[in-house]
Amino acid sequence: MEWNLNNVTRTRAYLNFYRDHPEVHWAFLGHMVSRNGGWNMTDLKGELLSRLLSNKEKRSYFSFLERGNWLIFQDAYPQFLLYHESLKRNIPLFFLFPFFNISIFMETIWNYFWKYQNKSILTIALIINEQNYLEKRVVQNPLYKNEVFNKLEFKLQDLLSFNHILFPYLENGELKLTGQTLHQFVSVHERILLGKRLYKVLFNNKEVLNNTEQWAISHPHTGSRKDYWPTIFNNVHEGTPGKQYQIHLKSCRLKPGARRIYSPSLENAWKHVKQVEAEKGDWFGDLQVMDYFLELDEPINGEIQNEYCKTLERIELAALAKKAISFLH
Repeated sequence: MEWNLNNVTRTRAYLNFYRDHPEVHWAFLGHMVSRNGGWNMTDLKGELLSRLLSNKEKRSYFSFLERGNWLIFQDAYPQFLLYHESLKRNIPLFFLFPFFNISIFMETIWNYFWKYQNKSILTIALIINEQNYLEKRVVQNPLYKNEVFNKLEFKLQDLLSFNHILFPYLENGELKLTGQTLHQFVSVHERILLGKRLYKVLFNNKEVLNNTEQWAISHPHTGSRKDYWPTIFNNVHEGTPGKQYQIHLKSCRLKPGARRIYSPSLENAWKHVKQVEAEKGDWFGDLQVMDYFLELDEPINGEIQNEYCKTLERIELAALAKKAISFLH
């Protein structure tokens, strides 16, 4: 599938589909979450994490992120194409799902959506489906369990920013970040709840949704964090190689005289990866997942900017300390 080349092409395909079919909310949610996947990939080669992770750790974590991003796309996008074709022909074609190894769960839900147009049920079903689809293929995969979770989880969860999902938008010309934080990636239950919270953050407030859509359309995804914060990040390295790290930020603003932090575009950070075929098998076998269709009863406000700023400062301190330690040796 031509769109499944890398994170940038996948992310663009989700947005293009959403603009044609705004009733499929997950396409925009998937677009915004996929942007975060790309930022996490390029962070591995960016100025800060380059000082904190070994080359092997970077490759392992990229391979895990890329496999997950690829798998979700090659499961979700054929569903979108068949929906599009169904509309063209004015007849549901979801009976074709098994030929694309798409779960019987989604076949049932799309048929229900075709009849009743319940956007929320379709979105939550896609969240449930994609996270369960990933579970055996990536999260429980011995390779990633050993190379990523057992070795890197503490580093990546507690110290770094991989657990923040950010949705940028402009309000009166000023950058705002909304989103959520994930604390237990290895739990499928927590990932589904996170997906539901992110859906609420994005679609429950019409103004936030409109502003985020406008931002996404006018800022093509490159993988660099410069996409949303060009005053702090740059996709060109402004520093001198090998020079000891200096703290750049104070409360998410550059200190006087400080240069921007290097955040490369995806094409400059990683080469395309040829993926092996997705593992076969239908995850669906337990009706208990229907409980996830119940409304979240917790209030969700999406406030994440302060937390993300603190994380950036923590990463900067870690990068400085690491350089200081190697300097002492």
